[in-house]
Amino acid sequence: SRLCHPHPVFLKLDLLQPSGSFKDRGMAHLCTTVQKMHNSASNSDTTDRMKVISSSGGNAGLAVTTVARNIPQMDVSVIVPETTKPLVVEKLRSLGAEVTIHGKNWNAADALARQWVDDAKKSGGGAVYVSPYDNPLLWTGHSTVIDEIITQLLEQSFDQATAQTNNMKIGAVLASVGGGGLLCGILEGLERNYHGSNEIRSNLVQGTKVVACETEGASSFAASFNSDDGSIVCLDGINSIATSLGATSVTPAVIQRSRRHRDRGEISSSGDDVMSFVCTDGEAVQGCVQFASDHRLLVETACGAALAPLYSERLRAKLLDQLKDNEDSVIVVEVCGGSGVNLDLLRGWKESFLEK
Repeated sequence: SRLCHPHPVFLKLDLLQPSGSFKDRGMAHLCTTVQKMHNSASNSDTTDRMKVISSSGGNAGLAVTTVARNIPQMDVSVIVPETTKPLVVEKLRSLGAEVTIHGKNWNAADALARQWVDDAKKSGGGAVYVSPYDNPLLWTGHSTVIDEIITQLLEQSFDQATAQTNNMKIGAVLASVGGGGLLCGILEGLERNYHGSNEIRSNLVQGTKVVACETEGASSFAASFNSDDGSIVCLDGINSIATSLGATSVTPAVIQRSRRHRDRGEISSSGDDVMSFVCTDGEAVQGCVQFASDHRLLVETACGAALAPLYSERLRAKLLDQLKDNEDSVIVVEVCGGSGVNLDLLRGWKESFLEK
């Protein structure tokens, strides 16, 4: 908050989810839903065993494996690219996932996951493909983060003396973007509360600017969102330390939802907007290092991209300029987390990018 004065800054600490990232939200909703569908289709009084196959840069695999451990008769296979940190592979295996390392990037791993699901169906086996980001069930699960943020902010703004809620506004929500699943969920949550029947919750989110944060070399959202013809741009490859952001293209839904949010702000003059912020790898690392120093918590560089607008003077000036007409608003950062980090990795990032 000191850095972003006069805007109070609130941190949504999804790094404290059981798997270490926000992805537990969507995976829990998706896995429980597909299990119910599977059981209904089996026409059996008992729960038949089923298998989910996921492609992942690490965190989605950890989330689906963590969730599946609590669902009877559900097995998990996770296919990760060669860029996945050994730390994450070890965690996946320790949780009981069957892990396969394949391909130079997530897209190659994902192609194999889809092939395995197709092969299982052809042979009569039961397998369900689980995307790390491109499924409406995931987005609805992720959207709960906005419901919680609103509830918690209203609790913060409640005046015990008058038993009334102060006129708080969310000026900006900062979130990292990989394939677009989290951002789809955030936009879904904002839209649901904006159009909901609760006037207080609706007023709180009216005019919210969503800041989509990426690193150079992994900025597939920025490439598509800023394209003149609105087409989805596919990057040639990922060239960033933030490998968890390593989708070469985003889901088309995130571009559609982002433009709808922006258009609503333009039509109503409410200020709703989506802004693309692209940071350097060094700025992402700086966010991780400063966050660890300030809060004694570790996050991946993918999450550091969302922290960069707070800690990078260049990006912070850009953010505050966008909020200059609403000085009473608050800034919320979705601290999405990530399990591909420990003290040795953080120290290595710092030496490579900040101590040259």
